[in-house]
Amino acid sequence: MDKKTRAAVFAALPLLAAGLVMGSVPLADAANPRICGVQMCSEIPGGREAWEAQRSTGVPVATPQAGDRGEGEAMESKDAMEKEAESDHMQGEAMEGDAMEKNAMKDGAAGDAMSESMEKEAMTDHMAAHAHMELRLSAANVPAVIPLHLGYHDGGDVHFIITDSSDQAHADVITAAQGWKVELAPLLAEAPDEALSRTYMFSNGIAGDGVHGFQGEVFTTVPGDEGYSALTSHVHVAWNDDAEPRLLTSEADIMAAEEAGDISLVDLPVVINMPHVMWPGGQLQVKADKELAHDTAYGGGQVLDIDTDAMTATFVAHRGWGPDGRTIYYIVTDATPSGPAEGMGVVHTPSSASLIANPAAVDLYQFSNGIAGPGPLGFQPGVAFAGPGDANYSPMWRISLATWEDPSSATLVETTRDINTLVADGSISVGLARPMDSDHIVNCPFIDPFQ
Repeated sequence: MDKKTRAAVFAALPLLAAGLVMGSVPLADAANPRICGVQMCSEIPGGREAWEAQRSTGVPVATPQAGDRGEGEAMESKDAMEKEAESDHMQGEAMEGDAMEKNAMKDGAAGDAMSESMEKEAMTDHMAAHAHMELRLSAANVPAVIPLHLGYHDGGDVHFIITDSSDQAHADVITAAQGWKVELAPLLAEAPDEALSRTYMFSNGIAGDGVHGFQGEVFTTVPGDEGYSALTSHVHVAWNDDAEPRLLTSEADIMAAEEAGDISLVDLPVVINMPHVMWPGGQLQVKADKELAHDTAYGGGQVLDIDTDAMTATFVAHRGWGPDGRTIYYIVTDATPSGPAEGMGVVHTPSSASLIANPAAVDLYQFSNGIAGPGPLGFQPGVAFAGPGDANYSPMWRISLATWEDPSSATLVETTRDINTLVADGSISVGLARPMDSDHIVNCPFIDPFQ
């Protein structure tokens, strides 16, 4: 490497370091300019421009909530980081000046050897100081092909997936029927009525794609309807011995058949997670850019393909950590409030807000600053307080933000013990995410995308 080239490399070091700490586009991309992370851009002083500038510095991109750092502490952290950046820049200029002075020196073997050795050492130190600021996970986002089912609503077709059940028997039956695992989530049985929609399930009659091998389920609501929820309470529909089974495609049809004495209805103490993918007049947003990478943006939709011939839907499965540090993958199907739902391209389900203080929702911590990475806010992936197979697992997640007090000292956090330890020693603060000043619940079923 000649002297001019070495001088150019040193001049570029501050820019290279800045590139290492840049995160992925969180929750919303350019297609959703009103959404900034987990809140509306209008809620952030300076709007989207200020938000984007903050993301590149490691300063929290979400407005601090109750229990988070005070404004004064945040400003102190920001000032400290600005001073550090200024120091790095001055060092870069000083190194560039040194390189220019070296160019003026007479060529000599001893001088060149010493110059090159000093520059290599400085470059190594500088890169080591900044390389830890970005996390690149293998297979951070992968495709997950999930079986579709056919049901009905008011005479129209509904295509949906089944991911979780509060009851082991139903989980086993559906897993065997669809050849794709349904996770047991006992806590769903604790969900309040206002968080559930009502669905009719047939236990005999016409053969079909239903859970029990008969006609498809009949839903009372679809996305966009008041009270829609992917979490469904169930009513068993059984044709009476002297009745002639026929296809029923609406709740009105079922009520008429019951009144005529053709069927009997029995309420079931089971809750199943059955997110809608296509419904009369709508469907989940399909991602335009189907090439997945470690930093694939959460914006633009969570679905890569919907194939009603093969009866499959391909979702983006995001990588994260379970409570003990094991790898987990999850998909996103719906959320509340509307800002994050719109930003991620999923269904807005206001009914889920009723889970904010309910056992059916479990804590999931996402990071608002620190190490850049493939998490939804542009930093490291989140840590869940339960995983598949755990007694307290649920697909309904109560989102909290973890914020480093000193982002420059951030380390990789992989377990709930890590979080508890860091909170206890004051390294990080945590608080409920409140985008749009609203309760934030996301339906993120944990799945195995490689089954």
